[in-house]
Amino acid sequence: MTEVLRRYGPVLTGVILLAVALWLALLVVLPQLMMIGFSFRPSLPPSKLGGPEDVFTVKNYLTLWTNQIHLAIFLKTIWASALVTATTLAVCYPVAFYLAQVAPKRRLPLLILMLVVPFWINELLRTFSWYIILAFNGPLNALLLGLGIIDEPQRFLGGDGGVIVGMVYVYILFMVFPLYNAIESLDRNQIEAARDLGAGWLRIHRRIVLPHAKPGIAVGCIMTFMLAAGSYAVPALLGGPNSRWFTEIIYNWFFEGGNWNQGAAYAFILLVLCIGFILGAMRLFRVGLADIAK
Repeated sequence: MTEVLRRYGPVLTGVILLAVALWLALLVVLPQLMMIGFSFRPSLPPSKLGGPEDVFTVKNYLTLWTNQIHLAIFLKTIWASALVTATTLAVCYPVAFYLAQVAPKRRLPLLILMLVVPFWINELLRTFSWYIILAFNGPLNALLLGLGIIDEPQRFLGGDGGVIVGMVYVYILFMVFPLYNAIESLDRNQIEAARDLGAGWLRIHRRIVLPHAKPGIAVGCIMTFMLAAGSYAVPALLGGPNSRWFTEIIYNWFFEGGNWNQGAAYAFILLVLCIGFILGAMRLFRVGLADIAK
């Protein structure tokens, strides 16, 4: 804070702090407080608002535990988001390690650019591209038929498999870059020393690389899980009636059912779940906020 005051002066520093405080209050704190207020009130017509029926209640929260369909979708969203996170970590770790420790420095900008360029396109368009790839008569089925791996086209859309594949691709950068930032700071001499002492690659990664990359793994897992659990576009486009996501239920409450109070309760439950995952990931990887901030 002292450095900021010295650099910008008291007036500009005060303006910056005021702008940040207003931004947080209007776009973060106030909407969350309004959502909590909605979630603890019943859905009533305008004529009954403020009347004897307009009281605080936990009925909206209890609905999730009494509605077996919604509860099953909620639990499915949890494990599917965890599966997306684990799959994304497995896919991105070799990529991040190659970029950070193996790739020649002169090729690194080009490799990162090739990784980033597809994400200049809107998420919806990238999801539609997977819709085309996974379609019944799409390129993937044509390739598998041409290679003789399958005898007839398979339906990859409409189930959890297509949704998970789409999410892994859509959120891959949120895992790659935290891992890259963490692994890139590892001194290569440690890896070379371990190899000289006879350690194999698996042991090197288990004893040296992974412990050093724990903050990056924690950040990547947190971001990927939260984005996957809160995703609406990917499951709506690549899923089907048998692969509904909890966010679709929330969307229906808000925009189709017209029950903002119930939707707010469901949204707050999802928010609490994400906060719990953050705390759990920090405890699992034994990292603190300071480690994550690095």
